[in-house]
Amino acid sequence: MTNPLCPDRKEADRLLTWAGTQNPGLWVDHCRVVARVAETVARWCGMDGDRAYALGLLHDTGRYEGVSDLHHVIAGYALLCENGYRDAARICLTHSFSYPDLRAYLGKQDCSEEELAFLRTFLETAEYDDEDRLIQLGDALGSAHGVVLLDIRLLDVIRRHGFAELGQKKIETVFAIKAHFDRLAGLNIYTLFSDEIQTNCFG
Repeated sequence: MTNPLCPDRKEADRLLTWAGTQNPGLWVDHCRVVARVAETVARWCGMDGDRAYALGLLHDTGRYEGVSDLHHVIAGYALLCENGYRDAARICLTHSFSYPDLRAYLGKQDCSEEELAFLRTFLETAEYDDEDRLIQLGDALGSAHGVVLLDIRLLDVIRRHGFAELGQKKIETVFAIKAHFDRLAGLNIYTLFSDEIQTNCFG
């Protein structure tokens, strides 16, 4: 049965396509890679692959407003809440905080004081589940051009956005999340994308 708090694949694709017309960019390709990673890993781990795919598509939809850093999580949350998709809206917040602290965010905190207060309160009380962790993992593996090693993706993010106060905590947490899904899947999840990773990392 479809969960009304999360759109199906078709509706999620429609929303992302619309968001991309508002602010075209490589971020849309990134979302599609994250969705593919999330679906693949979810199916190996006995999770709902269709739901994971939809959440992966929508995690960055707040970028429809234009170029922004932290503010995109608020914009995406508001947009999806307005559409009644509260489960997907939650992913807009959690995907950027594998370590649940504002100080671990790699990028500018371009939010109002009210928005920052909302995020602090959310992060203080949020209890992550495997859906949250799965999209965090997909976000860390998925570039706009395909799946890459965590090391490559995180280095690229740091190069573009700088190193946060709790950046090391965030990085350690991302690697711990991968290890968690390795255990759930019973294999190194890199092997699920081995040909693609080699292409993206080595030529």
